[in-house]
Amino acid sequence: MKIYLVSTPIGNYDDITLRALNTLKNSDLIVCEEYREARRLLSNYKIEKPLLSLNEHNEKETAEEIVANIKNGKVVSVISDCGTPLFSEPGHYLIEICIADKIQIIPIPGAVSIIPALIASGLDIEKFYYYGWLSPKKEVRKQELVKLKTLDELIILLDTPYRLKNLIESIIMVFGKNVPLVLAYQLTQKDEMFFRGDAEYILSKVIKQNLKGEFVLLLNNRSKRYKYKRSSTL
Repeated sequence: MKIYLVSTPIGNYDDITLRALNTLKNSDLIVCEEYREARRLLSNYKIEKPLLSLNEHNEKETAEEIVANIKNGKVVSVISDCGTPLFSEPGHYLIEICIADKIQIIPIPGAVSIIPALIASGLDIEKFYYYGWLSPKKEVRKQELVKLKTLDELIILLDTPYRLKNLIESIIMVFGKNVPLVLAYQLTQKDEMFFRGDAEYILSKVIKQNLKGEFVLLLNNRSKRYKYKRSSTL
């Protein structure tokens, strides 16, 4: 018995792997987060399979149904709306009960946002601290950033597109306007851009260009900082 965790593109549909395509084509059931996003993705590759939505609201009951399908001999794959399943996504409970039932977990690697953000940042990336998503609550987010300020690290942050401006404003409040940032914006898509500079400069670009797309934000809180000119590149 097996379950496949299939990574899908984060933006550019050409970034899917041959192994991922073959796995999805050979699946009897594909578990997704949102039906609309899954149908759009799969139709691009001309794949038609039964779908079952698993999200934060129905995970426990749906997980039991998925396991039952696997035990009945179905080939089941899990995808997220984009990128790597379970990475800041629902599905952890499903994997827990699969392991408990001795179902083999098979990850199908592929696109993930933080690696391209790191390698194109221009920063020393041999070591970094992945924090991910901050709290959407202003005061809690501030407390989280205060704790992060004690780390002498390159810190990776994620958030929803509509909170980009608020996130940088919170960073300026805690770290100051001169802390170096790299904003990796709309990775792999036609409007992909990298903004490099201090927090004040990055915030000005976000406001001026009304940036509201997917992003990865790198915050260089190292005491020994790489110096670079303010810039934005396609």
